[in-house]
Amino acid sequence: MLLTRRQMIGAGIAAGAVALGGCTVETTQSAAATPRTTPDGRPLATTRAVPLSPVAERYGITPINYGPLQDGRFEIPAQPMSLIPEQFHRQVVPYSGPHAPGTIVVVNRDRHLFLVLPQGHALRYGVAVGAEGRAFRGTGTIYQKRAWPTWTPTANMIARDPSLRRFAGGYPGGLTNPLGARALYLMWGGRDRGYRIHGTPEWNSIGRFVSSGCIRMVQHDVIDLYNRVPLGTRVVVAG
Repeated sequence: MLLTRRQMIGAGIAAGAVALGGCTVETTQSAAATPRTTPDGRPLATTRAVPLSPVAERYGITPINYGPLQDGRFEIPAQPMSLIPEQFHRQVVPYSGPHAPGTIVVVNRDRHLFLVLPQGHALRYGVAVGAEGRAFRGTGTIYQKRAWPTWTPTANMIARDPSLRRFAGGYPGGLTNPLGARALYLMWGGRDRGYRIHGTPEWNSIGRFVSSGCIRMVQHDVIDLYNRVPLGTRVVVAG
């Protein structure tokens, strides 16, 4: 199973029990730990990608190209994926968990995000998990999607770092924007608690726990996820 009994209990915690301080974007990193399990609970060493399965072909998952990508008026540079461990590359993996196809499942401890597919598979992405992301467990829904979103620091962030005051009116979308090329905004307990799944220009943070922020993805991966999920998609965050 994807989630242990303990994780399933954690994922069912009422959203109102946790208040997030918002998705911040400071970048100090800690060393990555090795993920321990595949989505069906087996040791990582047995993980086997299914790059050319009928499910992968049906969903247009292969071939995956992390090269230069023209996206509107911005050209996203090639991502040096050879410098990111392979377990954090986008790939199809077996899935026997409890969640229905179309559900996003985030397993913080392994720095993995899964989009559940039909026929016993999931599309797995590597992510970076910030302090705010680690603090949350529960179930929410995507209520807003933005391409090249504006990032606006909170009042608390400006108080901690007055240099951010120049962005009080918003940091425009672009290649250096901390929210990256796409952002998925989540609703928990009937309101936006500041939790985001978003891109990042800092590709080298993927697979790591970082000092702050929510769930970061490689630019190419967040665009891929953005294009696959509609508003109302269920998101389950486990430990």
